[in-house]
Amino acid sequence: MSRIGRLPVAIPSGVKVRFADRSLVAQGPKGEQSVEIHPEMQVEVGEKEVRVLRPSDAKRHKSLHGLSRTLVHNAIQGVSTGFAKKLEIRGVGYKAEVKGGALVMSLGYSHPIVFPVPQGIEIQCESPTLIVVRGIDKQRVGQTAADIRGFRPPESYKGKGIRYEGEVVRQKAGKTAGK
Repeated sequence: MSRIGRLPVAIPSGVKVRFADRSLVAQGPKGEQSVEIHPEMQVEVGEKEVRVLRPSDAKRHKSLHGLSRTLVHNAIQGVSTGFAKKLEIRGVGYKAEVKGGALVMSLGYSHPIVFPVPQGIEIQCESPTLIVVRGIDKQRVGQTAADIRGFRPPESYKGKGIRYEGEVVRQKAGKTAGK
């Protein structure tokens, strides 16, 4: 069996899970999320856990098994605790703030960058140089964080730009002076 797929997904207290018509719906304190399950996979919803089963040991079924289990796990975790990505801004004069449903960033360009906050995503600025992206859908949180990072990715000479918290950017040596 798939090492990931065979693990049961625990259902935390306060979360309700139901499976009907190839769709698993999880409801919890943070909201509701549904996941489409591949027609070849079977899902068993119990009192305290959810199991994903596969029909055979074919390579395709093994791949779908692990994927389906991970999607179910992410949906249940999203509605119970949610997901968050932190972004650091480095550079002199670089800053960000949330104004009226949009993230406004000064990143060294001649104009401020206005990024509208997508629906279902919450963006906070804990400080002018720290952005936190939160939501219940792991994929949307990661994509929103990547979109924000894409406005000014970290450059390799001075390290200026937007990076994920804890991301290590390898510094290159600059030009060496002549004689």
